[in-house]
Amino acid sequence: MSNSSSISQFLLLPFADRRELQLLHFGLFLGISLAALLANGLIISAVACDHRLHTPMYFFLLNLSVMDMGCISTTVPKAMANSLWDTRTISYLGCAAQVFLILFLLSAEYFLLTIMCYDRYVAICKPLHYGTLLGSRACVHMAAAAWGSGFLYSLLHTANTFSLPLCHGNAVGQFFCEIPQILKLSCSHTYLREVGLIIVSAYLFLVCFVFIVVSYVQIFRAVLRIPSEQGRHKAFSTCLPHLAVVSLFLSTVIFVYLKPPSISSPSLDLLLAVLYSVVPPVANPFIYSLRNQEIKDAFCKVAQRITFH
Repeated sequence: MSNSSSISQFLLLPFADRRELQLLHFGLFLGISLAALLANGLIISAVACDHRLHTPMYFFLLNLSVMDMGCISTTVPKAMANSLWDTRTISYLGCAAQVFLILFLLSAEYFLLTIMCYDRYVAICKPLHYGTLLGSRACVHMAAAAWGSGFLYSLLHTANTFSLPLCHGNAVGQFFCEIPQILKLSCSHTYLREVGLIIVSAYLFLVCFVFIVVSYVQIFRAVLRIPSEQGRHKAFSTCLPHLAVVSLFLSTVIFVYLKPPSISSPSLDLLLAVLYSVVPPVANPFIYSLRNQEIKDAFCKVAQRITFH
């Protein structure tokens, strides 16, 4: 039996034991992380450089890309380093930093997706008030609220989690540090305080979820009332990327944390962790740019500037 005061490092779950598979994992994650950083970096550059994209929707998309870059940079590099050097260790402070950053970025992203839903609701259901309700100052305040709420939420959870005494070793059953895995190492009764905090947080996230669902019900009702087919198609095309991103984010996170214990296994938990922490940062920029001609044109301008210089 050991407590947290004597733990200087944690052991992460390896993806494979064979050296060939470890190197394969390293190469795969290297490609995924580079694709995510490049795609999100292109969106940030396009929105920042093209004045036509200086609108609330693209301002929030820029913030989403920054969060996605931070999210994949929090979990993947350490996993890659462990596979490359055939190690499992992460320092105590490094583990705490991972818990804080991944929770900060994921919660801030959820709050931002809720704000982006409000943006689409106002644009389609209250277009005459769009400039008033979503002026530049209001957009900055809302984005700052998403970042600030995520920071406070993560700080509270991280401080509470790492204040618990750890009595069940230092082996984390995941390829990065996350709160449910740390709680499994805590003493039998001390984790109840964090569980209570998680329950309170669930109500907060449920409120955001209900807001998103109600908003999209109103959006679809408004779109179906548009008389022209071309108008309906244009309205749907501005909403579907956001709806796809929200669905991907919520479906993976909800399944990870609400799946029945009977189907839980280390391999399944590892796969699900990849789905909610690695896949969205790669998929989001492609979802938003796939059918968006404005972003494609901005990409071409950025590429031309880079080639010219």
